[in-house]
Amino acid sequence: MKEPLVVRPEGLYCESGDFYIDPRGRVSRALVTHAHSDHARPGHACYMVSQSCLPLLKLRLGSDITAEGIPFGEKRKIGDAVVSFHPAGHILGSSQIRVEVGGRTWVVSGDYKPQPDQTSEPFELVPCDVFVSECTFGLPVYRWEPEEVIHQQINHWWRENAEAGRPSMLFAYSLGKAQRVLAGLDPSIGPIFAHGAVHPFLPVYQESGVSLPKVKKPKEGEGDWAGSMIVAPPAVEDAGWTRRFKGASRAFASGWMAVRGARRQRNLDRGFVLSDHADWTGLLEVIEGTGAELVKLTHGDGGPLARYLQERGVQASMLEGAFGRTEEE
Repeated sequence: MKEPLVVRPEGLYCESGDFYIDPRGRVSRALVTHAHSDHARPGHACYMVSQSCLPLLKLRLGSDITAEGIPFGEKRKIGDAVVSFHPAGHILGSSQIRVEVGGRTWVVSGDYKPQPDQTSEPFELVPCDVFVSECTFGLPVYRWEPEEVIHQQINHWWRENAEAGRPSMLFAYSLGKAQRVLAGLDPSIGPIFAHGAVHPFLPVYQESGVSLPKVKKPKEGEGDWAGSMIVAPPAVEDAGWTRRFKGASRAFASGWMAVRGARRQRNLDRGFVLSDHADWTGLLEVIEGTGAELVKLTHGDGGPLARYLQERGVQASMLEGAFGRTEEE
């Protein structure tokens, strides 16, 4: 049986609908799972995303792009294909894309997280014949605690620093992770600042109903940062921008902090295991829950997960060449 989706040089392609999902090369129609730069790339003639992703996509790629936002769950016929967007739980507006052609159903998950958080729509389990699953954290060592536990750890670290007269600098990606970190901060501890790359996305989150504390931009010339929390993207970790916060305790919020030695390699004082991707348990639960007869793995070293699934009777393999490398974690 001919499958609805195939890999082309530009990415994952649906011939029946003449569209691509999260393509790398420039194409005429791109269905995009979410607004992170490794999935939403510039240069396509038109874009289709979830309704709540649309403002984030335009912030990332420009307000003049041709793009349409589709409500979650609404079915659209494109050529001979029926498509719909379903919450992926990764960041605000992130989607799994369901594609049905001739009674055969694929679900392309993009990046997803079944564990709940207060800054993205809850993950939806979507039954399918073929499930394209990320495996960024596809090893048993990666197991997440509830986010409220991590928020307590972050606030405790911040409070200790504030009592010692130190600033706290927490590195988190500007879209998704930064907003999730900010939503869990206790503003009674001290003032909260964020790098300029974080600020454009804050109104979109707030307009979507996400509660965020008051967040200020650091100004040149300000010198007393004692007790402050500063949230910044990892791109400025070693940049001159960070040097103004003298004596700051430095931490990073990422699933990679679950690996022994990752904190030392980055010269950090603390590492907080907070990820916007599925952990090992989440991957297994979702893959089983879809009921898929065929599982294609992307965005990670999927060999161990593929072998684990194969031993349990699941046809699993890597989907090579469909997508690029995951950047936003």
